[in-house]
Amino acid sequence: MEVKVLNNTGKETGRSITLSDAVFGIEPNNHAVYLDVKQYLANQRQGTHKAKERAEVTGSTRKIKKQKGTGTARAGSVKSPLFKGGGTVFGPRPRSYSFKLNKQLKRLARKSAFSIKAKESNIIVVEDFTFDAPNTKNFINVLKALGLENKKSLFILGDTNKNVYLSSRNLKASSVVNNSELSTYEILNANNIVLFEGAVEGIEENLSK
Repeated sequence: MEVKVLNNTGKETGRSITLSDAVFGIEPNNHAVYLDVKQYLANQRQGTHKAKERAEVTGSTRKIKKQKGTGTARAGSVKSPLFKGGGTVFGPRPRSYSFKLNKQLKRLARKSAFSIKAKESNIIVVEDFTFDAPNTKNFINVLKALGLENKKSLFILGDTNKNVYLSSRNLKASSVVNNSELSTYEILNANNIVLFEGAVEGIEENLSK
């Protein structure tokens, strides 16, 4: 798949790059994508929810009325779930929602996500650039030049680029990650993927193992 390389002003450089069909041109596996996104979202959950059960509620342990002769059901404790202020039946407890996925399946999911974006023509390749200092305004100018100022975008770096990362940190619709930090959720959640030219080789190497 041939993609033209742009500079940070949105103009063509006269060069193009070939994206591997083994990464950007496969038939997407929807179930693998579902599992990887499900794992990502599950890992975001704190799992600190807690409700007090019968044994944990504060209250008297005395028998609240005699066993027989009241004409109503027997009752032995004010902490019974049947009464207001009583314990919760099978309430939530702190737990971890994480679960394991095989590396091969996660690679397949990321390749599927990239292939979906490639089929939609939502992948842009730009030559590597940096800023002299962190500057949000400069990053916004890059977004405008690429036509992404009103869209969710994911910039994928080849190497750590602190100034570009810090320049984007205040923007809710744009995020910047290294090629080794990719997640299927982030790829699919963005309207457009912006690949730094130096990131392409690393992505293809990581996902071709």
